[in-house]
Amino acid sequence: MPPKPTCHLIRPESSYEGKQGLSYFTGIAAETVGSTGICMHLLTMPPGARAKAHMHESHETAIYVLSGEVHTWYGDRLEQQTVAKAGDLFYIPAGVPHLPANLSDSPASAVIARTDPNEQESVVLLPELDGLVA
Repeated sequence: MPPKPTCHLIRPESSYEGKQGLSYFTGIAAETVGSTGICMHLLTMPPGARAKAHMHESHETAIYVLSGEVHTWYGDRLEQQTVAKAGDLFYIPAGVPHLPANLSDSPASAVIARTDPNEQESVVLLPELDGLVA
């Protein structure tokens, strides 16, 4: 008989390097708590940090910016751009190429929730787009 589901408390004290080139604090994921439909992490981007161009092939992403601001280029050729600031919510549909960067002199922190419980499973790097953003 499988174990009965139970609640878990996670303190984001350790981190890991994501395929995207950023360091994430360990959070809620299949790997940490056995979640089956959601993943949630804390990300702090230092000044000047920039992810690699990528997309999440089969899951949606919701971001709540806690502090600072993050520029994100998105679209097939990263032709669109937005700036998410503290208090903003930002949604990225599955399959949309994007590249976030912290262009400020201060750290930026955000809570990131995804509909794939396996944090890195459907991350697809898009190196052909990296050079499109200076």
